[in-house]
Amino acid sequence: MTITFAVVGLHGYGAQHLGQINELAEAGRARLVGVADPRGGEGARNLPEGTAVYSDLDALLAEVTPDVVTLATPIHTHLPLAERAMRAGAHVLLEKPTTASLAEFERLVQVSDDTGRAVQIGFQSFGSHAFERIAEIVTSGRIGEVRGIGGLGLWRRARSYYDRSRWAGQRRLDGVEVVDGAVTNPLAHSIASALRIDGSSRAEDVAEVVVDLYHANDIEADDTSAVRLLTTKGTPIALGLTLAAEEPDTKPRVLVHGSEGTIEFRYTTDVLVVRTAAGEETEEVGRTGLFVNLLDHLEHGAPLLADVRDTGAFMRVLEAVRTAPDPTQVPDDCFTQVGEGPDSYRVIHGVDDWCRRVATELATFSELGAPWTR
Repeated sequence: MTITFAVVGLHGYGAQHLGQINELAEAGRARLVGVADPRGGEGARNLPEGTAVYSDLDALLAEVTPDVVTLATPIHTHLPLAERAMRAGAHVLLEKPTTASLAEFERLVQVSDDTGRAVQIGFQSFGSHAFERIAEIVTSGRIGEVRGIGGLGLWRRARSYYDRSRWAGQRRLDGVEVVDGAVTNPLAHSIASALRIDGSSRAEDVAEVVVDLYHANDIEADDTSAVRLLTTKGTPIALGLTLAAEEPDTKPRVLVHGSEGTIEFRYTTDVLVVRTAAGEETEEVGRTGLFVNLLDHLEHGAPLLADVRDTGAFMRVLEAVRTAPDPTQVPDDCFTQVGEGPDSYRVIHGVDDWCRRVATELATFSELGAPWTR
């Protein structure tokens, strides 16, 4: 039978959901039965002509019960909308981060258990075939004994990124936890991928989380942060992440540090680079899309690639961010304002190298003595 879909949230990442569903519809595997957005469907990309448009999920569910509801909505709406969809009988594909708190995550898992509905989380990198390949390389001994895992994200976001919605760049909104920020949203894939490489995906797999949160922009959340983890396996993990880079790199990466070499995983392009004394080898691996995997799960029982339960370790990091003191403002003499208006942006002096040091030395900005931490 053709799986029916409804999409909630059209004017952001939801356009990607629509694109995926359109491709599956052309292949005869899916059918779009409705969409919901308080702004309506006008101007929405990838929205097929004639699609029923509703003001919200409740209005949609009053008319139709799809097999799958996809949610590309603000972080603080994830739990209530996903619960409504599951209680109505739908499976859910939910954009990351999973929820706005660890307690909400635990509630979401409980509802999934109670209803028997599947929840796939939008960590697209989880579909990469790199994880199996990395495990093979490590097992082969090519890089020696694994000493730790690092992560590096050097992105830049203009003022318009934070002005696109009321919740962007906020830790709280109207008294509700939002927990947006570099760690929990745009560069969340770095953390989730590092944990997955270690085989530490569940909440109980994380022994320690230290967060070092800063912002150069006039926002409440972090735009430049270091995260240091210790898993119950004893693996140290540290990531240097910024949205105020000097030289933005569109290919964030995770580094597996071994005693005899390093594996670099560029998770947006599914590229692996293995460096040892024998030289450097680059390998492209494939990827299974999360929508295709969800259909395979519903039709044939294939395991979910991004099961909600396997985001528990990442949610331990989000919880540490949520409960930490508000991020520290980077001093004026440590960053440069470039331009004015919506296209303006801020660059933190030396941040690229400090992020690289976090990823290689497996320590936080404060522990390394970055200027803006003093």
